[in-house]
Amino acid sequence: MLSLGAPQISIHIVCCLLFMIFPLLFMHNGKGYTELIAPAMHYSYWLFCSCYIILFYFNRYYLMPRFFIPGKYGIYVAMALLLCSGIFFLQPFDRLLQQKWAVPPIGAKWVYKSPVIDITSLFIFFMIMALGAAITTTRRWQLTEQRAIRAEREKIRAELSFLKAQVHPHFLFNTLNNIYTLALTKNNYTADSILRLSNIMRYITDDVCADYVPLLQEEECIRDYIALQQLRLRPGLVSYKVTGVLERKMISPLVLMTFVENMFKYGVSKHMPAPMIIHLEVNEHHINFFCRNRIYRERKPEHSSGVGIANTRHRLELLYPQKHVLNITTDNNLYTVRLTLQID
Repeated sequence: MLSLGAPQISIHIVCCLLFMIFPLLFMHNGKGYTELIAPAMHYSYWLFCSCYIILFYFNRYYLMPRFFIPGKYGIYVAMALLLCSGIFFLQPFDRLLQQKWAVPPIGAKWVYKSPVIDITSLFIFFMIMALGAAITTTRRWQLTEQRAIRAEREKIRAELSFLKAQVHPHFLFNTLNNIYTLALTKNNYTADSILRLSNIMRYITDDVCADYVPLLQEEECIRDYIALQQLRLRPGLVSYKVTGVLERKMISPLVLMTFVENMFKYGVSKHMPAPMIIHLEVNEHHINFFCRNRIYRERKPEHSSGVGIANTRHRLELLYPQKHVLNITTDNNLYTVRLTLQID
């Protein structure tokens, strides 16, 4: 179906005008103004223009979508040959060259001459047909490509929603377990822990549904989480350092939080010192995150923590394709994460 917007209609009008002006300039050949206007008053000029303009739109908006695109190539070729025979007998270009510029007298009759092969008219015919086919094919390819891109975006959105749904309960349940332990022991910091958890939950429920959030919000969530975890740990076990300017930087939510939460799950020991190092460095084009902890608990991939790390890897692949480097090592019983994100 033909559906054109105002810009497209304007483009079509300009192209038709340029096509109509071209033969006038060709026949003008440096003559005066009146010699330029005279050809436009002759029937052969309008025959030439109308033949090829109608041919273009008939092929572009009727033959191509009705026969060629659905695969009815036989009917399309038959119709094209029929049109070609019409151009052969009309000989629009040959008549344009041989016509006299003066306006024919009223009542003058069209003297029929036996047709000869007008190579130029046939050449223009095939060029017009090829142009219409090329435009239709290119436009159809663009629409297909756009639909594929939209489908891929919807797929990514659905996958991210599913992955985030897995990350959020995993994080919240572990944090609530820590607060539950403080409440059982009647710890004085229970109220403060609830307040910090409230800040974290507000960040998760209000902002985490977006693909990207301000880095400041992610860093504040990490700071609250560390403070919440330190309530049950000995002072000085966590070394947390932030360098660089965080303003006007964006990041995918909970990407860094997943690794921080994982540290406290597997890097805490009740019997031995458990030093943890967390460094966040930000420059103009990169976010560098580093964390390291000693492994005191056996890692079991089937547990939810493994799901959290796997989901984070997947999210990085979706949201930072070719723009991130994630390196996780467990050498010397040390769990080390180095993550670099390229930002615009």
